[in-house]
Amino acid sequence: MTTLQDRPKIAAVFEDLHATYGEEKIAPLKEASDRWLERYGAERSDDDWAEAMILEGTSYIDEAAPYWTFATARIYLHQIYAEQERRRGRKAYEGFVEHVHELVDKGLYTDVLTEKYSDEELEKAGSFIVPERDQLFTYIGLKTLIDRYVAVDYQNNVVELPQERWLIIALYLMQNEAPENRLERVQEAYWAMSNLYMTVATPTLSNAGKPHGQLSSCFIDTVEDSLNGIYNSNTDVANLSKYGGGIGVYMGKVRARGSAIRGFEGASSGVLPWIKQLNNTAVSVDQLGQRQGAIAVYLDVWHKDISVFLDLKLNNGDERLRAHDIFTGVSLPDIFMEAVRDRKEWHLFDPHEVRQVMGFSLEDYYDEQRGEGSFREKYAECVNNPELSRTTVPAIEIMKRIMRSQLETGTPFMFYRDEVNRANPNKHEGMIYSSNLCTEIAQNMSPTEFISETLEEENGDEIIVMKRKPGDFVVCNLSSINLGRAVPADVLERLIPIEMRMMDNVIELNKIPVVQAGKTNERYRGVGLGTFGWHHLLALKGIQWESEEAVQLADELYEKIAYLAIQSSMEIAKEKGAYPLFEGSDWHTGEYFERRGYDSKEWNELREQVRENGLRNGYLMAVAPNSSTSVIAGSTASIDPIFQPFFYEEKKNYRLPVIAPDLDHNTYDVYRRSAYIVDQRWSVKQNAARQRHIDQAISFNMYVPNNIHVAVLLDLHLRAWDAGMKSTYYTRSTATNIEECEWCHS
Repeated sequence: MTTLQDRPKIAAVFEDLHATYGEEKIAPLKEASDRWLERYGAERSDDDWAEAMILEGTSYIDEAAPYWTFATARIYLHQIYAEQERRRGRKAYEGFVEHVHELVDKGLYTDVLTEKYSDEELEKAGSFIVPERDQLFTYIGLKTLIDRYVAVDYQNNVVELPQERWLIIALYLMQNEAPENRLERVQEAYWAMSNLYMTVATPTLSNAGKPHGQLSSCFIDTVEDSLNGIYNSNTDVANLSKYGGGIGVYMGKVRARGSAIRGFEGASSGVLPWIKQLNNTAVSVDQLGQRQGAIAVYLDVWHKDISVFLDLKLNNGDERLRAHDIFTGVSLPDIFMEAVRDRKEWHLFDPHEVRQVMGFSLEDYYDEQRGEGSFREKYAECVNNPELSRTTVPAIEIMKRIMRSQLETGTPFMFYRDEVNRANPNKHEGMIYSSNLCTEIAQNMSPTEFISETLEEENGDEIIVMKRKPGDFVVCNLSSINLGRAVPADVLERLIPIEMRMMDNVIELNKIPVVQAGKTNERYRGVGLGTFGWHHLLALKGIQWESEEAVQLADELYEKIAYLAIQSSMEIAKEKGAYPLFEGSDWHTGEYFERRGYDSKEWNELREQVRENGLRNGYLMAVAPNSSTSVIAGSTASIDPIFQPFFYEEKKNYRLPVIAPDLDHNTYDVYRRSAYIVDQRWSVKQNAARQRHIDQAISFNMYVPNNIHVAVLLDLHLRAWDAGMKSTYYTRSTATNIEECEWCHS
């Protein structure tokens, strides 16, 4: 009979578990292990034992025994270490320099690591590793990191340990920093990630230090109203999807069904065929072979094709009018929401006809003030022009179709364009029409315009040359603070400067396969500092979700984060220069600070420093969904309430128990008011408070029961708009199963 004494590596696991949790707490696993060894010990390996004990350990996880998620992670860690020791011929985390050279030689790491850093520097960097920080992972967090993000060989075998992933990311992102303090920057970045105080964007987490893939999460394109513009945009979208990007596409400039083409009336098929093309692209061009592409299409609520657009994802009706694999979003001006509230009529127009008859593009305007401004003036001109064809419907009927689709499919997303453009710090250089796949990005947009296609001679060969004028093709460079760990540890002042530097460096290092996207990245140098772990933080502080205390904390905390983000970007600008379009921006003029009522001594001093030194980044903050990376960091997603204190995470290849972070008899009282229980009006209040401090937007989900009364859902939308929110993400009904894009969930 095989006993524990016969299997020293298994004995070492229990020694570790007993030292951490005590023999009594681990007794059920010890008994299960003894039974397994008695039955299978003579014929099965230590790996087989580990797999069995991991299954056993996860079965113990519940509200009363949350420690089992960490204990199970320990077993998994021992298994990972043992596997790497067999492959490498040395102990885990030993020989970092050799490890880097081996993976570079195999083409699994980029040779940048050995070209930019000497062996002495790599040796020094390897000394930064703290193996004990592997013990911070929950089981599902560790499994997610190992399954999806660490480096693997060509046979899909894991070749990288968790702390090596953090250090490689740090080395890669800091490669171009000044030599005299580069390793210090590397150490700081490693400290921030390895302590789980923050996470980088999913593409950065997956691709940094590897030879393939880009580093940014999402992109936004604006489609020109021409055949060449539409097809070229589709090609750009396909190329970005191929390299792992999620894409938002604004179709509001494309003419409606029945519009004229070259003077021939009724010739246009509208936006539907082009959206179906994008749907096919999403299915056909997957993201780095890992998942199908993810594309969100936005349309203005005044566009004549809005009705068919709102039905695109419904599960009934004519399938020829459906596009199930894209996501939808609606761009909403204030005057429409007012018409819904006041039960007024709404007029739908063809953007091409508006350009031809009126001499302007309606989508190029917004209301500069609440209740007045250029958009409603231009809209009124369209309404009052009898030469302009239109469809007139009650505004509430369109809103009903929006809500019907939301309850059935979770979409469309809501994008409040007037508020977005009023708050845009770079309104001196452009316009924002829509958002990205996750509704948190709000940056200047413009279409790339086709100019010509010519045949030219080059070195005796005939070459086809296409000329296009680049538009603003938005790029999202993201990173997020783990509020549940960073705030209690009081490290924001140390954390945010290094996090801002990491995102700024992504801009230089990114290999974006679309030229105009790279150009826009350089012009604005936009980044999106976000957060997750909000419900986790409330639980630790004993603050109920439905309370003024939570709203106040959101206001105060995000003001502090905004201050530190602006200050950090300013300090980098002193060192490396401001973004090219800083002059004339709201940052430069001070309007950004005035609009938000930042008038304290500290804010006034920062305002002056920004005016004098500039900002490195034209856009600074955006709160992304963070579903995958918050799991890795052992906290709650984004600014959302948890689904339940205890539930099962189901993926294609596993079903794992998930326990709310730091769950005990104290935090349970906060967690028990979970997503579908809390009054969503309080969620709106919280997000309205934090939105004031965020220059871009927030991925804000609405959680509603499947039997919600339409008047209640309408009230939530009106509250969100009236409170000054810029967007809302999914409307998550208890009856809706939503297939999300995970790539951008940084």
